[in-house]
Order: sequence, then structure tokens, then C-alpha cells
Amino acid sequence: MNIHEYQGKELFRKYGVAVPRGGVASTPEEAERVATELGGAVAVKAQIHAGGRGKGGGIQLAKSPAEARQAASRIIGMTLVTHQTGPQGRLVKKVWVEEASQIERELYLSIVLDRAAGRPTIMASTEGGMDIEEVAAKTPEKLLKVPVDPALGAWPSTARRVAYGLGLTGALAGEAVKFLTSLYRFYSDMDCSLVEINPLIQTKDGRILALDAKVNFDDNALYRHPDIRELRDLGEEEPLEVEASKHSLNYIKLDGTIGCMVNGAGLAMATMDIIKLAGGEPANFLDVGGGATADQIKNAFRILMADSHVNAVLINIFGGILRCDVLAEGLIAAVRDLDVRVPIVIRMEGTNVELGKRMLAESGLNFTTADSMGEAARKVVEIGA
Repeated sequence: MNIHEYQGKELFRKYGVAVPRGGVASTPEEAERVATELGGAVAVKAQIHAGGRGKGGGIQLAKSPAEARQAASRIIGMTLVTHQTGPQGRLVKKVWVEEASQIERELYLSIVLDRAAGRPTIMASTEGGMDIEEVAAKTPEKLLKVPVDPALGAWPSTARRVAYGLGLTGALAGEAVKFLTSLYRFYSDMDCSLVEINPLIQTKDGRILALDAKVNFDDNALYRHPDIRELRDLGEEEPLEVEASKHSLNYIKLDGTIGCMVNGAGLAMATMDIIKLAGGEPANFLDVGGGATADQIKNAFRILMADSHVNAVLINIFGGILRCDVLAEGLIAAVRDLDVRVPIVIRMEGTNVELGKRMLAESGLNFTTADSMGEAARKVVEIGA
């Protein structure tokens, strides 16, 4: 689960992570009031779940409360397009009005779960303000990675290693150590999967501040944090993904035309790959899970059909806990109840596979079956072209 920058900074403050003063505003009038309270120049920042806001006009500086009001009137209500939103952009409903900072240096800092290493990893760079992917690709020597033993946490010695790696010394290094140890405590306590600050700034008066706050939480741990769950902004999420979550389905919308329904994330990834290998483009990632019921299959199909770009559907199921006859029952009910008109290719193996195939054949509906993933991919691409 993602949250907005202003929500992340409010949580940072509770953990002693230094952030500039600011306030959230939903109207230009509120933005002017916040700027007045801050008493000087401010930055007015669009609040959407995407990076690259400045390049799209979503971050504007204001020298006075009146200018802050004007900036907010331009930003609130705009459809902000960045490299992370896609061409459709995101509607801006709120802004974060923040006191302007006297920046000496821009740095990069994040804590992310390194799945290959099996532990949290602190990443830092002197190239703040740039996309970290670009830094890693063009100047990898400027990207510092420090793994953290989750049983021990981020000791001051670990934080000092990061501070020195950023070229910070003396009192500044001390500030950075305090900042980083507080940030890691936040990351660990709140079950985060990512905390990213870009840029982390060194101010002219010798402070270390988080000028940004990107925070992702582990969905599986949200039951431990009901207060965090309340911060979810459904308006920032793909509607079909929100609907899928209500039925315990894992769905991610993509840009292709071939809908995918699979049980198991690994099989889903392989299915998308083989569709591309056959010359098609997947329209989604949809994992119904190993224990899906007939009702879940129907709901999954309803979500697939809600995407107007889907021209054909490939169903690739290995029947273990989800038996092939249960899959067939759910599919037949879904196609009949939803009046599905797009072609459907099915490849299934496993428990009760012959019974499942017989149910599909006897349904009188237009199902195309395949005995292998390669055959299924070729058929669905040919039919859906």
C-alpha cells in the first residue's frame, strides 16, 4: 500500500525524522492560509502516488501566500502526467504546502527490502534529485548499498558508514546518523517494504531534512496497523485493482489486449512471458490463488471483462487445491451470467482435468482448449489479433 508524501512526512515526524514544516490543502484558499502560517516562501507540491511531479508542473515555488494561492489554483484540479503515471495522468486533489529550504546539497536515501539478499538494504547516493535507476545504470559507483541484519537493526556504525559514503563529516555526519537510525526504526516498526527520500537535503545552516517521502507498506502486515490502513487513498489506485482486492484476487492492469487468468504468481509471470513470445501483449496480471472458489472465478472473469481493451482471454490453470472441475464450473457460470463475447482459450492440468474438460465441452459455449502453454499462447494470439 502506498501513501501520499504529506502522510509520509507526518509519520516521519512522529519518529523524529526531520522534515520541513508544512500543511496539506484541498483548495487555493487553504494553501494561502498554510503559507501565511509558515510565514515566508513555500513550495506547493501536488499529492499523487507518482514521482516526477516537478517535471510535469506539479511542484511550484511561491514567494508569498498570494503566490501560493495562485500556484495551488494551477495545480489542484490538473491532470498531472509524469513518467510514472502513464499518458492518462492523475487528477490532483490536494497539495502539500511546505516551507522553502535553503539547499546546500541534494542527496538520495532509501531503505528497501532486497529479496535476493533476504534483508533490508540502505541505498544512498550523492546524486539526489535524479531517478535512482538512471544513477544505477550510468554511474553505479555513486550508489552505496549497505545491507542490514534485521535481527540487529541499523546500528550507529551502519549509519556512519552511510553518512561517510555521502561525504558528510563532523556535525553533519552526526545529524545524518540520528536521521538514518530514526528512519530505519520507522521502516522496521511500520512493516514497510520501501522508504525513499529523493531528495534528502543538506541545508545551508547544517541540517539534514527529508524533502520528499515515498513510503510503501507490506500489505500482508496491515492487520497490525489499522491506523495505517486508514490512510489508503482508493482514488489513487486502479479501480479494477481495488475491486479485485475486495475478492482476495491479485490483479494488476497492463496495456495489452489479452486477458490472463492464472493460479499462482510464478505461473502468471510465465504466462505473460509466453504470450509476448507468441507476439501478443498481456492486458493484466490476475492470480486467482490456489484455493479459488467458483464465485471467485466468476468475480475474476467479471473484472477481466470490465477492461474494454481485452479482445481474448487465456486461462492457464494447474489444478491442485483449485480443482479443474471447480474452475470449469466457475467459468461456465461466468460466461453465461456475464454474456461474455470474447474468445476464451483454456489450458488446464491437474486434479479432475478430464472432468473439467468434459464440462467445458458439454456446456455448449465457445471455449477453445489447448494441451500446452505454447499452444494456448499461439491460439489466443491468433484469435485475439
